[in-house]
Amino acid sequence: MNITTGLFDRIVLQRDNRNRSRAAITGTAPNGTILASATARGKTLKTHKNTPVGTARRGRFTATLDGLPAGGPYNIRLDVIDKHGTIIDTHRVRDVLVGDVWILAGQSNMQGCGLLKDALKPHPRVRAFYMDDSWHTAREPIHNMWQTVDKVHTDLNGGNPHQPNTDWGVGPGVAFGLHMLSLTGVPQGLIACAHGGTSMAQWDPALKNLGTESLYGAACRRFLKNGSSIAGVAWYQGCSDAYPEAAALYTTNMKKLVAAMRRDFHNKNLPVVIVQIATVIAGGDPLNWNSIQEQQRLLPATIRNLATVPAIDLALDDAIHLSGRSQLRLGRRIAHAMHNLRSRRTPPIAPRTIAVINDRTLATILVDFDNVIGTLQAGSRPSGFTVLASSGSRNIFDTQLRRNQAIIRTTIPADCIGGATLHYGYGTEPYCNITDSADRSLPVFGPLKIESGRAITPFIRTVLLSDVLPGAGKLHDLPCPDTAALPMHTYVSPGDFVDQRPAILARGADDCLFVYALTVRCGEPMKLSLLLGYDGPVKAWLDRSEIYHDPDGTNPALPGDAAIPFDAPAGDHQLIIALGGNRGLAWGLFMRLERLDVPARLIRKGPEHYAMPQIIA
Repeated sequence: MNITTGLFDRIVLQRDNRNRSRAAITGTAPNGTILASATARGKTLKTHKNTPVGTARRGRFTATLDGLPAGGPYNIRLDVIDKHGTIIDTHRVRDVLVGDVWILAGQSNMQGCGLLKDALKPHPRVRAFYMDDSWHTAREPIHNMWQTVDKVHTDLNGGNPHQPNTDWGVGPGVAFGLHMLSLTGVPQGLIACAHGGTSMAQWDPALKNLGTESLYGAACRRFLKNGSSIAGVAWYQGCSDAYPEAAALYTTNMKKLVAAMRRDFHNKNLPVVIVQIATVIAGGDPLNWNSIQEQQRLLPATIRNLATVPAIDLALDDAIHLSGRSQLRLGRRIAHAMHNLRSRRTPPIAPRTIAVINDRTLATILVDFDNVIGTLQAGSRPSGFTVLASSGSRNIFDTQLRRNQAIIRTTIPADCIGGATLHYGYGTEPYCNITDSADRSLPVFGPLKIESGRAITPFIRTVLLSDVLPGAGKLHDLPCPDTAALPMHTYVSPGDFVDQRPAILARGADDCLFVYALTVRCGEPMKLSLLLGYDGPVKAWLDRSEIYHDPDGTNPALPGDAAIPFDAPAGDHQLIIALGGNRGLAWGLFMRLERLDVPARLIRKGPEHYAMPQIIA
């Protein structure tokens, strides 16, 4: 008798929902009936004493070894008896465990590149199916590529045999298995399937028909080799897809891959835990790197029974690979997520709401997170958030943590925060250090739009602008300028601040005046407010009627210096603003319009649900 699949020395068999084994066994044997006997601690199990489990015909047999209680170890004897009940062949399998079996797949951080000096002490009840198709106690590195029997792993190495690892090879798998053992109390089996540097295209399930010449085909072969039953999949991959063409397809490809696994691994609810890619130093495309991370964060919303584990706070042993110590933390995180996924307990941390709090003139952002265990914490000053405003600048000067909240203090004026975006782990090499009490990191996320709760236009950058005019002091006696009689030209400001600094500085302390004009087109009656920031005497007119005058305006100009309400019937309205040069101290204006009569429920729905004025220069 020779066993081809399903039962080998030191194997871990997958338990069923009754905590009993159910392994599909195939091989070659003389024709006859297959009987199984199992012993534990030297005693034969009453339920497995010369028990019929299969039949051999035409030199091949199939059998199902079910009913062994989770635990072990067991020694198994398979006998072939002929029609007279005579034993004609016997095969013995030793040291068999029953528990949970996992496929570990993806690229290098799952394969393991952490320094071996950080490897955990092996445990006899956590075992690995190594690349040479043998089961042993799980000991780093479990991806012993230099002994692989699957051709794809050699092909991906340029057709050359891999060299043994002497210094590195720690991945998350062994730590995952050890922590799952502590969580479940049953033996753990790890089927090593990862390969460094591989892409979603190389993991394409459509290549299954290539067998061991494809990564997916090799993983399916290893699944079938070990009894055609597993508890779930742990996946760490995405770095090789962080470029435009592949990043655009990442979610689609992951959905196809998980669907194929659930079909080919015979479990439509197969639990899958993926790791959100972490950090790369001095390399990678930030835009596409963050795109992969955001897609991975959102995958649980589109793929049921999948959880994403962040790793952004973990340290490296080189420019892209997690350190050995970090891999141990990651393995525990994957185990925690897998255990919670299977038991429908606390999922990974996720941002829930973003609110803006006005602190004097600057905006403070309050972020609430779901699923925090204990409290949010950081080993030092909390770090990892980025706020990007329209100028692209980063604007955080302090972050505080309180229970499940992050309080982010910015340098952005409170009335300018709308439309900015919040990120965690922005770029390819951020420093992030926030976890909860269970050592689970915040996920990389963003861009998440920060809503101010107000209906405000972007800053007005295009205006009709006069040439430099003679000064008018505090503007007390300045009538509404006749823009048709003035030399006016279209001016497009490169920034939010419409800046006339060079022209004003050129005049020195000599007083001067600028006139700005624009048309406000309203498709319906609106209650509006002109939000004005200025650094000199200012006066404003709507349809040639004065609506505002501040003779004492001075620097610095702040976007919220004045809010000037007015009613605007449907149609076009001319807005004219005069700015005094403030004897060389005035440089320009901030200008925006806010609509005041939009219900809060529509603002929450978004700008597509209400009309805003159109600005025409």
